[in-house]
Amino acid sequence: MSYYTSLTGLKNAQTELNVIAHNIANAETTGFKKSDTAFADIVSSSVITDPALTVGIGSRVSKINQEFSLGPIEQTGSALDLALDGEGFFTVRNPQSGQTEYTRAGGFTVDGQGFLKNAQNARLQVFPVNNGVVDTASLQSVQIPATNAAGSAYASVVVNSDGHVVATYDDGSNAELGVVAVANFIAPDGLKQMGSATWQSTGKSGMATYGQPGTGVLGGLMSGSLERSNVDIAEELVELISAQRYFQANAKAIDTATQISQTVINLRN
Repeated sequence: MSYYTSLTGLKNAQTELNVIAHNIANAETTGFKKSDTAFADIVSSSVITDPALTVGIGSRVSKINQEFSLGPIEQTGSALDLALDGEGFFTVRNPQSGQTEYTRAGGFTVDGQGFLKNAQNARLQVFPVNNGVVDTASLQSVQIPATNAAGSAYASVVVNSDGHVVATYDDGSNAELGVVAVANFIAPDGLKQMGSATWQSTGKSGMATYGQPGTGVLGGLMSGSLERSNVDIAEELVELISAQRYFQANAKAIDTATQISQTVINLRN
């Protein structure tokens, strides 16, 4: 029994070390959210077991929690670097798979077709604007026309603090292309991690609800800035030392159980 109990501890310690290593490896990943490991005990009992004599048989990983606290905001000066200073996620769509994904990494660029995309080529989603009215019931990829109605060439694009995407042309005219759509979830820790600091909705997270930046509980939009990882290196190193001690203690318990078993075998011989 002691072997199995300590073995569960070793496995759990390895899982915790893996989570901590993943956090540390992504300490410089834009928009990354750290995780932590939660454990629960395992108890062996039956309906006739005396509660005073119940013996535990180890531990298990009950959950690996994602922590969506705000990371430090870094100013970059780039007009298409975006950060949210509160709750919510940027909404992007993968042009190959057509899947909708969510991210806190707001580094966008303009591709050859005029779409605003991130490093994974997923296109930023916005609410269309019709005659000055924002249509929050639909989403579309924001695309910058190469020329305006007068034939002037595209010059630059900016995203205002209220999420409005505005393109400027050589003749000095502006064209509003949409409003950045910010998604929120009832249970964001239920989102499925897809890598590259992106997530997809699941049954545990609930369906996304959308709104404009700065409305309700949604964070305001900061142009020219990026949200860094929320990993605290000092905290992770302390957790790493604790996990190592946890692993060593369980390994020592197995070693002690082995010595006791060997002693009993020698007595019988």
